[in-house]
Amino acid sequence: MSFLGLGSSRSHKTFRAKKGSPSCTKGVQLKRHIDATLGSGNLREAVKLPPGEDLNEWFAVNIVDFFNQVNILYATVTEFCTSATCPKMSAGPKYEYRWADGVTIKKPISVSAPKYVEYLMDWIEAQLENQAIFPQILGVPFPPNFEDVVRTILRRLFRVYAHIYHSHFQKIMSLKEERHLNTCFKHFVLFTSEFGLIDKCELAALQDIVDSILQG
Repeated sequence: MSFLGLGSSRSHKTFRAKKGSPSCTKGVQLKRHIDATLGSGNLREAVKLPPGEDLNEWFAVNIVDFFNQVNILYATVTEFCTSATCPKMSAGPKYEYRWADGVTIKKPISVSAPKYVEYLMDWIEAQLENQAIFPQILGVPFPPNFEDVVRTILRRLFRVYAHIYHSHFQKIMSLKEERHLNTCFKHFVLFTSEFGLIDKCELAALQDIVDSILQG
């Protein structure tokens, strides 16, 4: 499976070109399944593992989808999410998210929201392009810790949703993008809930919305 993208736009560090999979791979077949089931409007059905498919392959294709969705959503507010307006990566007054990648930044540091998102998108791209983590050839096994990587990526993408909802929802509404945001987040929540990929304590900043989605 190839997760190499269409090239990254560095004109704005926090926005990347969409990533995809070549047409000859299992990945694109699963992507078509996602698109078809999402198109039916049944998000609960769309997140389920298709019969007979490999769970790690399913995780991998969906990770690329969620990366693209959050990337595009955040791009709609980059003009308003600056180091001046959002000096900390937060989700309301109770929650601040600090950045560490465990390699170049080992101790979590407080950064502005746009800097956090920049760090995050760079880090996720590095994971997607690392063939030892996201194999690009069908049949090559995923690493033993693959689910841990998936969990970390999704937990951090949730933080971008949390920041958008808490700090930029009024702007999203003025742009008439709230329906798209809500649909993307619902898809994200249903997927992570289906496979238990984010601990409940990590969802606290948007718990009311999460509960509404899961009970709906």
